[in-house]
Amino acid sequence: MTSRERILRALNHQIPDRVPIHDSPWGATVRRWHKEGLPEDTTPAEFFGYEFEYFGADTSPRFPVRVIEKNEEYIITTTPQGGKRKNHRDYSTTPEIIDWPVKTKDDWKEIKKLLKPDWTRVDWASGLARNKAAYEEGKFCVFSGGYGYDILQGYMKSEQLLITMVEDPDWVKEMIMTLAELTLVMADLMIRNGFKFDGAFMFNDMGYRNGLLFSPDTYMKTHYEADKIVYEYFHSKGMKTLLHSCGNVKELIPILIEVGLDCLQPLEVKAGMDLIELKEKYGDKLSFMGGIDVRLMADPDPSKIEEEIKRKFEVAKKNGGYIYHSDHSIPNTISFQQYSYVIELVKKYGVYSEYEEIEKHEKEKIVIKEEKIEKPEITEKKEKRGIFGKKAKQKKEEISVEAKKEETEVKKEKKKFSLFGIFRKKKQK
Repeated sequence: MTSRERILRALNHQIPDRVPIHDSPWGATVRRWHKEGLPEDTTPAEFFGYEFEYFGADTSPRFPVRVIEKNEEYIITTTPQGGKRKNHRDYSTTPEIIDWPVKTKDDWKEIKKLLKPDWTRVDWASGLARNKAAYEEGKFCVFSGGYGYDILQGYMKSEQLLITMVEDPDWVKEMIMTLAELTLVMADLMIRNGFKFDGAFMFNDMGYRNGLLFSPDTYMKTHYEADKIVYEYFHSKGMKTLLHSCGNVKELIPILIEVGLDCLQPLEVKAGMDLIELKEKYGDKLSFMGGIDVRLMADPDPSKIEEEIKRKFEVAKKNGGYIYHSDHSIPNTISFQQYSYVIELVKKYGVYSEYEEIEKHEKEKIVIKEEKIEKPEITEKKEKRGIFGKKAKQKKEEISVEAKKEETEVKKEKKKFSLFGIFRKKKQK
């Protein structure tokens, strides 16, 4: 079974051969692992068999990134959004934004001028070749991007952004819609020119340890319409929708299901996102990815992480609908040996013993179905033709009419998701 087949079965709430595997180690973690046994010329994805491949477009205003200051511990740079950020030299933590480009509506108007779609936002040279190779290998290929609150934090200070979401939700909605439309236009451009995707992996952190960063009501006023259109678009392309949203986002789950979300990730344990509870409550409507506590991976007692995986897998993998991932990402406190043991446990407890029996029954059904199909009798019919081929001409005219009908339908479908008019409101009568 390929990764694509395995993940699609999980997302369709069907039984795969085993739980699909993916994860997100920090750069600092990978450097540590290379010193501890991970071959130097091998990535964790290759070594552990991760099953997703991510592709995207640059949807920033593309300001030049330059180093402002650096010392032995920190580095300060400008950002593609036009702000400034401070990071550890080993990039082992989330960067700290220390200046923002949008402080007024006029600032946003200037930024917006730079958020136009064009071909140079995509890595056509190596990106398209990598996509083709990954797709042929059977990986689950996703378009990856973001356009909501999480992305806006790169443009506006978090405190100001949260206040603005309450005091002027229409402005925040307009910013989100602008970024969402650019995201969709670029995704459509990539799809029309060779990229193949099985899903869309969006990211938008909307929670923290104790709950949502803003209320469901505020979400409805600022995010709902964009999410609805984005998910509908990807579904129209036959793609599954996945969302990375950190923190405790329990309150939003019913709305996310309503707008068309297929899978929620990463289910942070320390924020109260309990995989078993969520599976039992929403498992028939939503798939889950993550929820395995990274703190237990680093514990010197290996029985703790084994109990974590065994206990949660027993519930989470029932009837499909679950993909393994840590409950956020893999920090450099976890050794290569500890993580290797985690993947061993995932493979051990992630097996679906009933899969072979299910596959056998499915094959039997296909055989029975094929046997029941009766081949129609083929009788040769000669068409009477006029001396000057009038019959043939009539046939051509009929084909021409049918072709025009098909062309009209295609135009209607294009209009439905018009690239530059996706978010235009219908004119009031």
